[in-house]
Amino acid sequence: MKFISKFIYHNLLGWKATGFNDFDRVKKAVIIAVPHTSWHDFYIGVLLRSVLGIHANFVGKKALFNPLTGWLFRALGGAPVVRKKNEKQVDAIARLFDEKEEFRMAIAPEGTRKKVENWKTGFYYIAKKANVPILMFTLDFKNKENKFSEPFYPTDDVAADFKFMRSFYEGVEGKVPECS
Repeated sequence: MKFISKFIYHNLLGWKATGFNDFDRVKKAVIIAVPHTSWHDFYIGVLLRSVLGIHANFVGKKALFNPLTGWLFRALGGAPVVRKKNEKQVDAIARLFDEKEEFRMAIAPEGTRKKVENWKTGFYYIAKKANVPILMFTLDFKNKENKFSEPFYPTDDVAADFKFMRSFYEGVEGKVPECS
């Protein structure tokens, strides 16, 4: 499967992966994919995951993991979020990191495929609570490049951290440029 994924990703689609690639060193992380402007982002991410040979996850509400669709979501790396009584979503997701030996959660901080001025902050607080790094990841359709940052641990300066993270994506163009 890896050979086929590499052929499609590199040869047919013309994409390349650059930047950080020592995923054996980072078994747990929050991976933020930006800009998320199209459904095409999903298959590029799935192909890249296979090309790099890494296990990456996403989270969803428990109802999605029913007997009819649960097998598919799990096969794609999905993990159901089961909140305990009075537990916040951030805490429930952070608990997944504690329960698993390897867990890399991919998420789009925009929370939508439309253009947004401000990212949602949940991914940031999940990384802080779980004490895991954030890996920034580009979906640059203009240059057909997926670039990974070095692992970044959030500090106590939220404004500076977001400024730093957003600077990683300067000049990156999504599939739908007006939404980048």
